[in-house]
Amino acid sequence: MDRRTLLKLLAASALSGPWSGLSLSAEALAPADEAFLDDLQRRGCLFFAEQASPRTGQVLDRARWVNSNGALDPRKMASIAATGFGLTALCLADRRGYQPSAQVLEQVRRTLSFHCDALPNQHGFFAHFNDIETGKPWANTEISSIDTTLLLCGVLTARAHFHQDAEIVKLATTIYERIDWPWMLNGEKTFSMGLRNNQFLASRWNHYCELMMLYLLALGSPTHPIDPACWDAWSRPEMHYAGFDYISAADPLFVHQYSHAWFDFRNQRDRYADYFANSILATRAHKAFCLSLGKPYSPDYWGISASDSQHGYTAWGGPGSRNGGSNSSGFGGIDGSVVPYATAGSLPFLPADCLRVLRALKDRYARYAWGRYGFCDAFHPDAQWYDPDVLGINLGIGVLMAENLRTGFVWDTFARNPEVAIAMQRAGFHKT
Repeated sequence: MDRRTLLKLLAASALSGPWSGLSLSAEALAPADEAFLDDLQRRGCLFFAEQASPRTGQVLDRARWVNSNGALDPRKMASIAATGFGLTALCLADRRGYQPSAQVLEQVRRTLSFHCDALPNQHGFFAHFNDIETGKPWANTEISSIDTTLLLCGVLTARAHFHQDAEIVKLATTIYERIDWPWMLNGEKTFSMGLRNNQFLASRWNHYCELMMLYLLALGSPTHPIDPACWDAWSRPEMHYAGFDYISAADPLFVHQYSHAWFDFRNQRDRYADYFANSILATRAHKAFCLSLGKPYSPDYWGISASDSQHGYTAWGGPGSRNGGSNSSGFGGIDGSVVPYATAGSLPFLPADCLRVLRALKDRYARYAWGRYGFCDAFHPDAQWYDPDVLGINLGIGVLMAENLRTGFVWDTFARNPEVAIAMQRAGFHKT
């Protein structure tokens, strides 16, 4: 697709698909709920403005929130996934007036320029973590297929939102169109998780999780698309828990959220499932799982996912995880911690339940767990532990899904990219 045609399509879609202004809840959100979500989003967007390099636009993986004055955290590890969430949050900040438009535009241009022209890549794919100022890959980091995809979701959101800015469109399109998706398949029909030391990782994206965005962006590529048969190549395991039957493995809750932050799966399905309805069931099952653990979990206190813990970063499991524990960290069973962004990321799926717990967490623990950027990443009141950090990807999913609940703005904007409809068609989606 040539640039002139693309610009016409982006402009036309902007006119025909306006910001909806609609809530997904059965009734309009109460003013108090709107005010809470607006505060959460405003604070989260502030993180992506302040904790990004003024030179490269890369966003830090994490930053301290305790006693933060808005200065850039001295740690140097940037995350391309956090940068992808950040580009989307900047579009939201521009739309809602959280930050001056000129400031947002400058940051978006700077970020895209660095990733287009300066940040090292292999066949278009980026290292997961990089030095925030130099772009040098962090020690032992991998070239990551899924984290590059998260970056691309932000890149394409920015291209659609700022479609009248020729420089942004050109940079974003270059970043997307140079991705050599078949190369990352490494001769198979499912994607490798990436490369380390120039060797493809043995682990593959081969069962249902956050992978849908990876396959869809590859299907929609105008330059290096994959065969539609790849959509059928990954498995869709069935989970049966507490009367809930849905597609899932024993994974953290975020796997049912990330692709849904940008791709609007409502009212459509492929030959296998209605994935939006599936995420509703997964969230309901997750709540039931948390409540089954007993105190301190309750209808006002539930939600765990991949997050910090007292013992380090861990991917808290859910239904089907061994002993109700973490499925990857080895730190033992779930200990009573709560992760606010687990429920924030499911706001469009279970609005009333998620809003109830989020507002209760703020009401009860704001003194220790709420600050400049919103909630800290995780906390455990019974152990008097409150994470001193916030994480970009967890803040990001909360900010984006809160907006999708309120207005559908991220979904509507991302869908203006013509490749999105092409990808959904190639995957076999149809309206229900």
